[in-house]
Amino acid sequence: MTTTEPEKKKSSYPTMVVLAVVLLVVLLTCVPYLVTVAFAEGPADRSAADASPIFGVTVRPGYKQWELIAPAEEAAPLDELRAVVGNQIAIDAYHTGKLPFPDGTVLVKRAWKRKQSPEFASATIPGAATTVQVMVKDSKKYASNGGWGFGRFVDGKAVDEAQHRTCFSCHEARAKSRDYVFTRLAP
Repeated sequence: MTTTEPEKKKSSYPTMVVLAVVLLVVLLTCVPYLVTVAFAEGPADRSAADASPIFGVTVRPGYKQWELIAPAEEAAPLDELRAVVGNQIAIDAYHTGKLPFPDGTVLVKRAWKRKQSPEFASATIPGAATTVQVMVKDSKKYASNGGWGFGRFVDGKAVDEAQHRTCFSCHEARAKSRDYVFTRLAP
């Protein structure tokens, strides 16, 4: 017995529906991830106006969603709460203990003025944002600075060149043995 034309169409309809559903699930699952990766690992040079002097480093889109490496507290006179986050390359390097950090590593330190919690007298909470500081590892581009480019931003704008001139010397003096990075992975 041969299959007639209407039977062929009937059997292909469920197959097309299943394929459409599978395609929809794949798109809904993968697209948000790919968009996040594209923005988080996007080009370093967003705009010359937004870039730090000397190094050309910018604040990376999506950094607020990056994984926490470690919190910190800075005493007076800065009196800040800080959180260092990293892109996936940084996180992988920290978890495997890889030093020097691989090219493509990006570390971002967020800082806020400390403020007493209105609900809990002994607690400190973040107040006004103070700075966002960025380190980008590119061993060829930043060879004269231990492979690191630096950026310090206040209200989204890079600070002046004089402040950026102090970045590497401070890291070199205090953290050379850890590839010029102060922050250690929180347990």
